[in-house]
Order: sequence, then structure tokens, then C-alpha cells
Amino acid sequence: MKPEILKRARKIELLLLDVDGVLTDGRLTMSNEGAELKSFHARDGLGIRMAQRGGIMIGLISGRESRVVADRAEELYITEVHQRIYDKLEKFREILQRLKLQPEQVCFMGDDLVDIPVLRAVGLAAAPADAIEQVLSTAHYITGRNGGAGCVRELVDILLQATGKWDKVTSRFLE
Repeated sequence: MKPEILKRARKIELLLLDVDGVLTDGRLTMSNEGAELKSFHARDGLGIRMAQRGGIMIGLISGRESRVVADRAEELYITEVHQRIYDKLEKFREILQRLKLQPEQVCFMGDDLVDIPVLRAVGLAAAPADAIEQVLSTAHYITGRNGGAGCVRELVDILLQATGKWDKVTSRFLE
């Protein structure tokens, strides 16, 4: 791991995530009845719970609105959920102010053009391996995994290791 990434990761107190293309593979599946279906990776879910146990807050900022996302967030005890957000940078600034955080204390993972303003503003900008080229060139860290395939868990592992919380969080599993 590059020293610059670890230095940035040590400061992180809030992990913000885009949804489609990060927590999912970005595909939108609709049933004949109009129901929206999304697939989430179980490792990302465990990673989110591990981050929370390590004291890292989790939030979602999505341009789309979906009941499935709200349900998944509730299941993972994510209370910082913002859907149908067209100006993610404005929402990011609102979150910073409300939580009394500095930009360098936030990591954001996004995969498409709408995410670039926030990626440029945070202390640690991350992208899944299959993000668009403009996002990949903006990100400080690019995961080895694609969106919806465990990329969030990969990032959380790095955050927990960099902040010295890895052993505390994983000891109950590894004893």
C-alpha cells in the first residue's frame, strides 16, 4: 500500500458511498410489475458493519431513489442515507457541516461523472476497478474489485488497518 494512501486513510472518520456501481454492479433490473431489483455483495455488508464497529461512520449518497437501497441501509444500520441527490457536492458539504467534520476526515467511493466533484473534495477518493476513466484518474485509491463485487469491503479493510482498528474489529472472528 502506498504511504500516501495510508496517511490519508488514518484520518478517515466517515465513509460515504455511491450506490449504483459501488454497492451494486450498476445494472438496474426491473420486473414486469415495475419492481426494482438490486444485488449487493455480502462481503460489502460485513465490511460496513466492521467499519461501524471500528468507529467509522457510514453514509450513502445516491442520485437515484430506491426502496431496495433504503431497506439495505436499514438492515446495515446506516442512518446517513441520501437518495435522489442531483448535487452530491452540496449534500457532502451539508453532511460535513452537520457532523462537524473536515473534508480530510471523509473517504468517498464513486464510479461515474456525477461523483467527481465529491471525489475531488474529500481526503481519500476511492473508485471500484470498473469505474469510468475520468473517475479512475481522479481517485487516490482504485480497488482491485469491481462495483458490487466486494470493492467496499476491500476499502474498509484498508481503512481499519490504517487506523489501527483492524485487530480490534477482527479479533472476535480470528481467535
